[in-house]
Amino acid sequence: MADTLKITLAQTNQIVGDLAGNAAAMLKVRERAAAAGSDLVVFPELNLIGYPPEDLILKPALIERAAAELETLARATADCGPAMLVGSVFVQDGALHNGVALLDQGKVQATRFKHELPNYGTFDEVRLFQPGPLPEPIVFRGTMIGVPICEDIWQPDVCRHLADFGAELLIVVNGSPYEIDKDTLRIDGVAKLRAVDTRLPLAYVNRVGGQDELVFDGASFVVNGDGTLAVQMKDWEEQEVQTHWTRTAQGWRCDRGEIAALADHPEDIYCAMVLALRDYVNRNGFPGVVLGLSGGIDSAICAAIAADALGPERVRCVMLPSRYTSQESLDDAAECARLIGCSHEIIPIQPAVDGFGEMLAAPFAGTAPDLTEENLQSRVRGVTLMALSNKFGPMLLTTGNKSEMSVGYATIYGDMAGGYNPLKDAYKMTVFAISRWRNQHRPRIGLGPDGPVIPENILTKPPSAELRPDQKDSDSLPPYEVLDPILQGLVEHEKSVGQLVQEGFERDIVVKIERLLHLSEYKRRQAPPGVKLGSRNFGRDRRYPITQAFRTA
Repeated sequence: MADTLKITLAQTNQIVGDLAGNAAAMLKVRERAAAAGSDLVVFPELNLIGYPPEDLILKPALIERAAAELETLARATADCGPAMLVGSVFVQDGALHNGVALLDQGKVQATRFKHELPNYGTFDEVRLFQPGPLPEPIVFRGTMIGVPICEDIWQPDVCRHLADFGAELLIVVNGSPYEIDKDTLRIDGVAKLRAVDTRLPLAYVNRVGGQDELVFDGASFVVNGDGTLAVQMKDWEEQEVQTHWTRTAQGWRCDRGEIAALADHPEDIYCAMVLALRDYVNRNGFPGVVLGLSGGIDSAICAAIAADALGPERVRCVMLPSRYTSQESLDDAAECARLIGCSHEIIPIQPAVDGFGEMLAAPFAGTAPDLTEENLQSRVRGVTLMALSNKFGPMLLTTGNKSEMSVGYATIYGDMAGGYNPLKDAYKMTVFAISRWRNQHRPRIGLGPDGPVIPENILTKPPSAELRPDQKDSDSLPPYEVLDPILQGLVEHEKSVGQLVQEGFERDIVVKIERLLHLSEYKRRQAPPGVKLGSRNFGRDRRYPITQAFRTA
C-alpha cells in the first residue's frame, strides 16, 4: 500500500469524433507523465470520443471503434508506467453509458458509469445514455478511489455513497462548459461542499476548447477534505499538472501546488469568444475568415476577436459602403483594420442596390421607400461577402449582438448571413465592455497585436446601421442601457412584463420589447451558431416555439 501518489491531471482539448487522434494525444501525455514519474494520468469526460458527442454517439460504428481504441490504450499500459483514467462510451446489457475506465498493467482494470445524467440547458444526456448504478470505489495500488463523473458531484448522493463504501479520495472527470461565473460555482458552490461533506480530497479535471456553440474553459483544480484549494490549473489553455498526494493520519491529502490566476470579467468572456472561434474555424478546415467591417463597434470587436483567434493575416475585412455610409465610418473602419493588422478593402454596393431598384421598379410602383429598401442594402452586403467566401474559402463571420438578435434588429439573409457569430450571446453593453478591455489588454491566448485595436471614435459614437439618412439605433430601440436589462429579465430570467414594471421599467417599453422578442424567433432559428456565454443562449438553452400566442402583458 503506497503512502504517496503522483497523479497527472491532463486538461486536454478533445476533437469530437477523432478517436484515433484523441487516443494518440493521450498516449503522448502518458509518455510525458511517465518521464515525470507519475502513477496515474487522468483525462476529462468522454475524452476518447470528445464531448459532447450529441447524436454521433448513436452510430454503432463509433461505439465499436471506441471499444477498440480503448483496448489499444489499455495495452499501452503494459510497460509498468502510469495508469490512465479515460472517459469513453460503454455498452452493458444493451444499454449505452457515459463512463470511465481505469487502464493499468495492459488491461481495462475497472469501469464506472455516470449516475446523474444532466438534462437541462445545453445538456441532453437522458436522450443518449442510461444512468449507471451508484458507483463503488476503484482499488488503485492499494487506495480506494471514487470516480464520480461531472454531474455526479452536483448532487450529494454519489459522493456520499462513495465515501460510505470506503473511498479515500475523489477524482472527478468533467466536460463542464463555460458560463459566466461558473468557475466560482464549481469550486465554492459544489466541489468544496462535497469535499467537506465527505472529508475526502477532490480532484476536478475539466476539458478545454471549443465545440460548436460550447466552449470549455478548463480551470481544473484540487480541493482537500477541509475545503482548502490545493491546486488551480489555468483556464483557456491545455495543461498537464502533476499533483502530489500523501497519506496522513487523517487520510489522503494533496500537497499545495500551482495556484493559477483565472481570468476576471470581461477577460473570461473575451477568451471564450477567441477560443471558440479558433477551434470552430480550424477544425472545420477554413483558411481564415472574412467579415464586413462597417466602422461600428460590433464588426470592430469581431475583427479583433478573429485576429486574436487566428492571427491578423487570416482575417479579411471588407468595407461595403452605400450612399448612406458616412466618411466617418469609412475612416473608422480603415483605422480599425490598421490597428489590428488585418487586410482591408472597399467594395461599394451602390451599383448592386441601384440594380435592384431598377429591377423592382415596376412591382414597387406607387409605394413609398421603407424597411424593404433598407434591408436590400444589407442583403446586397450579405451576397457580396458570401461571394468572397465561396471564391476564396474563408468563413464569413457574422457580427450581430444578442441585443439586436433578441428584438429582430437584424436582416435575415443580410447581416445575419455567415458561418459563425462570436457575439451571438453577448448583449450590446457586453460588447462595449469587452471592446474597452481589449483596447487595454492583450489576452494571453491571443494572436493579435498589443495595444489598442479599436479606434476611440468607434467606442463613443452613437450606434447606427446607416441604412437611411442620419439613422441611429435609438430611433427604433430604447437606449442599450435600458434595453439590455429588460432583455436580461425576459430572456435570462423568464420574468413577466409585470415583474419588470415593478422593477421600474416603463410598461409600454417592456410590452414592445416582449412583442419584438417573440416575433423574432423565426429569425433566430435561421441564425448561424455562436459561442454560449450565459445561462440562456438562443438555440441550446432557450427553445421557444416560433408560432405561439402567449404574452405576459
